[in-house]
Parts: sequence; structure tokens; C-alpha cells
Amino acid sequence: MRITVLGSAAGGGFPQWNCNCRNCAGVRSGTVRAKPRTQSSIFIRPDDSADGVLFNASPDILEQIRNHPDLQPARAVRDTAIAGVVLMDGQIDHATGLFMLRERGSPLPLWCTDAVEEDLTKGNPVLRVLSHFCGVQRQRIGLDGASFSVPGVPGLAFRAMPLSSKAAPYSPHRDSPVPGDNLGITITDTRSGRSVFYAPGLGAITPPVFDAMASADAVMVDGTFWTDDEMKSLGLSKKSARDIGHLPQSGAGGMIEWMGKLPRATRRLLIHINNTNPILDEDSSQRAELTRAGIEVCEDGMNIQL
Repeated sequence: MRITVLGSAAGGGFPQWNCNCRNCAGVRSGTVRAKPRTQSSIFIRPDDSADGVLFNASPDILEQIRNHPDLQPARAVRDTAIAGVVLMDGQIDHATGLFMLRERGSPLPLWCTDAVEEDLTKGNPVLRVLSHFCGVQRQRIGLDGASFSVPGVPGLAFRAMPLSSKAAPYSPHRDSPVPGDNLGITITDTRSGRSVFYAPGLGAITPPVFDAMASADAVMVDGTFWTDDEMKSLGLSKKSARDIGHLPQSGAGGMIEWMGKLPRATRRLLIHINNTNPILDEDSSQRAELTRAGIEVCEDGMNIQL
């Protein structure tokens, strides 16, 4: 399978439009060696197919399609390589890009959990709005571990599991989490047997989640914050990383520690990186620590072959 990182930043992108933290100010002025990033999304397809699956539709989706012409194969007057969309959650940075896909000539094939459908029908009625345009052909993602497939994308199998994280602020169950608010998904190439575990929002690693990570050939997981108090220390929030559903990389029980327990051959990647995270600075000590640990930082346009 081929994985294209369309966007690798957390909500707001990098640099964030109104932020003058060291990273954002530095990338604008050229004093910090870092690459701009759009909001997180990936596109996965079989090796021998033009069509694939879009995971999350960020507000930057039109820019991402322009930056990756293979998503517009031009086989007809109107065309797309996006055979279906899978939502990992109902967050604004992962779902509002659906509005930009409204010109389809047929209903948009969309996979999401019941909890996310509720978020996008009641809390932020994206799906109701789309009913006035192309419409949505919604497919239910179950939480029983059953494998599912996406028509038009042969050779890829998808298996979801609920994660500990947070629902969107407008979710009817923001303060009373339910299974399916957030997902991790294992994508397997049924011909080669190789797989990737994808979880851009991950608040805690439970035994089933670690088993899924350890069983995959590659993991692409939550890289939002370096420290638990990152936003608090900058005066940008009163909440910690864990409070808003993200496991930080550093510290006891952090992502670096968990990734160190994975099999040696596992490819380790961080995605959904907040603009405040020092790992965006390619010359930072934090980036060097990740490199020593064999952990990669996703960037827009990265291509991963499994």
C-alpha cells in the first residue's frame, strides 16, 4: 500500500494564523528551521490503484488536493481519486473539509461511528448541510473489531478500535465520553499482509491499543504535544495535553516510552503536531531525541510505502 501524508499539523495548522509562539514566528521569519504544515489527513491506496481512501477531511483539503495532483487523475470531466472518506473523530479540523467536497455528482461515501455521526448531525451539522448538495452515503463503523472494506479500493482491509481521547467541544457527549468518539484504525494490505496503525488523536495507550501498535509494521500516532503542560506553560490554555485527549511525547508514560516498547522493526511516526511543539524545529534538542529513539516526524507530502 501507499500512504501519502496530505497534512501533518494539529488544528490551526503551522504556522497558525494568529500565533506568535517561537515556532510560528520563527518559521515566518526564517529564524527557525521548520516546514509549514496543513491540518492532519492521510490518503491510502493499494500499490496498483489510482483510487484510495481519505482519512479525515481537513479544512485544508482543497490545498492538499492541489499539492497532490494524483488525487485528481482527470479521467473524466469531473473526477477524483477519493473513493471514500473515513473519519477518525468529529473534530472540526478533521470533518469540516467535507464541505469542500460538496460538488460531487453522487453522494459522498463516508465511514464513521455512530458517535461521530451524532456529532456531525447535532453538534456541528455538517452532514445535514451536505444533504442540500451531494449528500452523504454514510456507512457505520462498528466497534466490535470486525473488518470492513471500501468499494473501489480492493486489497485493503480496515479494522477500528475505540480510543481514550476527547470528543469535539460541540459534541453532545463532550463531557460524557462514549466509545466511538475517537478511533484508531489498522489498515492491512491483504496481499502483502503488511499493516499500519493510524491514531492521530490518542489520550492513553491501553493494552488492546498497544497490541494493535505492536502488531503493525508501522504506527502513525498522536504527536500533538511534547509535554503535558505545553499549552499551560505558554499561557495559551488552562488545560494539560491529557486533559484535552492527547498523550504527550515526553515524560513518564509518554509516547516516546511506549514506542520504545514496540518491536525493533516497527516504523514509528508522529502525526497531528501542534504549532507549539518544539519537535517542529528541526534543530531542536527534542527533535534530536526523537531521532535517537528512531521516531519520525511526519511532514506534508511524505510518502510511505508498506
